[in-house]
Amino acid sequence: MNRVAQLQCTLLDMMDMLDKDAPRDETLSWERLHMASSARIAWLLALERGADPELCSAAAAVHDFGRIVTGLQENHAEAGYEPVQGFLRYSGLFNEDEIAAIATAVKNHSRKTETGSLIEEIVKDADVIDCYQYGLPFDRPEKEARYKAWLAGRFQSSAVDNDSDQKQ
Repeated sequence: MNRVAQLQCTLLDMMDMLDKDAPRDETLSWERLHMASSARIAWLLALERGADPELCSAAAAVHDFGRIVTGLQENHAEAGYEPVQGFLRYSGLFNEDEIAAIATAVKNHSRKTETGSLIEEIVKDADVIDCYQYGLPFDRPEKEARYKAWLAGRFQSSAVDNDSDQKQ
């Protein structure tokens, strides 16, 4: 089992210990689904962009850690920065440099208009793609803009690939 699978299992175990009756902005069922599917999307985006798929996938898996532990959407990215570092250390799966990169992606994933590291950008894209695939409305214009930019890039690279194939 790779580190992403181990991390997700550890996160699921932690989520099972949370108070299921506590008020939450998102259900724990959604958090579980979003954790797993955004991690998978991040893995694929990392492969396409030449990034470390395991690290990007791990960052996407925990990107909403702040909302998971507080139950609150507001400022959840920043709220997750410190706790996710403790969780990652507890998991024993990552070194300090990896923990710093993952935690920074967690902290910055809601800053959709700012450009960050490759890991941060992959987590941001995985987040909006995943929410869109489940039919969630874009609650901020920058999320829609990011999704449309990703989609336009997909069609553009596909057209370039098709042109190259036809010329050969």
